[in-house]
Parts: sequence; C-alpha cells; structure tokens
Amino acid sequence: MRGKVDDGDVVTVAPCDMATLKLGDIVLVHARGRDYLHLIKARDGSRFLIGNNRGGTNGWVGANAIHGKAIRVERP
Repeated sequence: MRGKVDDGDVVTVAPCDMATLKLGDIVLVHARGRDYLHLIKARDGSRFLIGNNRGGTNGWVGANAIHGKAIRVERP
C-alpha cells in the first residue's frame, strides 16, 4: 500500500491560509531545525497535531511552524 507521499515523489507546496487547513492536509512543517511533510491529524485553535501516514503522531506545532500546503504530488 502506498502512502499519500512516498520517497522519490515530487511535491509542489504553496503558501496557505491557516483558516483553510483541515484534517488530512499534507503540510510543510519546520520543527527542530528541519523541514518535514506531515499530515494534519487534529486542530486546536491555532495549534495543529501533525503525524505520518502510518498512524503515528509527532506532536503539536503552532501555525508559525507551517510553511505551506501540498497542492500536487507527482509519482515517477
């Protein structure tokens, strides 16, 4: 079974409005000095619970840590 984004996929990320983000969106997150693509698992005001596509969660981040939303995923 494939994930929403797999190694080698080309992902186009665009700036986003925090008000439009919803559960299941793929976002570019800056955490602990690195950038990651993660899913939004939950929302609590301006905080977002991010996690992977395999059911894991990675923790809460503020809206300032989200730098964009995936708008296209291209598989080779």
